[in-house]
Order: sequence, then structure tokens, then C-alpha cells
Amino acid sequence: MATRQYATFEVDGTLFGVDVAHVQEVLAFSEYTAVPLAPAAIGGLFNLRGQVIAAVDMRVQLGLPRHTMDGAVMNVILHAEDEAVSLLVDKIGEVVALDEGSFEPPPDTLTGPARALVLGTFKIEDRLMLALDVDAAADTR
Repeated sequence: MATRQYATFEVDGTLFGVDVAHVQEVLAFSEYTAVPLAPAAIGGLFNLRGQVIAAVDMRVQLGLPRHTMDGAVMNVILHAEDEAVSLLVDKIGEVVALDEGSFEPPPDTLTGPARALVLGTFKIEDRLMLALDVDAAADTR
């Protein structure tokens, strides 16, 4: 059966994953520039080797309190809609290879902000991983 690799991370204790084809790198960063009048989900901008990257706070995207931006924050740098964007997350996981046959669409009862962000689920050992829609997660409109 076909497998797909996902880079995993946690936000508020929930395990998420994004297809590794979208991932540029993972890093901790601590120097963000606030952007006045930006959408609430924008945690700030930062300079990554000459490239200005917008940092999207996944806590805000999921309807949770925003990250405190003091100290190093974990970033998953992705390519979304042909642009590099960072997702601010609580904890970085590992890369896992998952059988595409174990993918399940989200249940109809899943509502709230997460509904637009989650493509589906995979069972990993004793927990579920929510597969994230990269473009939706990076959309702060």
C-alpha cells in the first residue's frame, strides 16, 4: 500500500501533521517584528536568511489564546500558495510514514475553526494525527 510522509507537531496537546512535500524546515526563532493592524493570527514577521517570513500563530487559527512571543517559539516553515510561511506551534514532533489507506475524513460533527483546517485523520499508535490543510492554515483572512 502507498504511504505518505508527514511532519508532525503539537498545538495545545493535539497532534497535527503536514505533508513533508510542503515543509522547508523546522526551527526555533525568537526575534519577531510586530505588524500593526495585521490579522490577529499573524504573530509577526522575521528575517530568515534574507527572506521575510510571516509567522501564523496556529493557536489563534484554532481559536485558542495566542502564543507569548517572548523567547524562542517553534516554527514549521512551509510553502503555501507559492510563498514561504511559518506556522507557530507548541512542540515539534517527528516525520512519520503513514499508510494512505488509514486516512479518514473528518467527522461531520467536527465544527469550529478546526473544521476548515483539517483534511482528515490518521491513527498513530494510541492517538490521532490531524492532517492539516497547509493553504487553509496559512490563510489569515
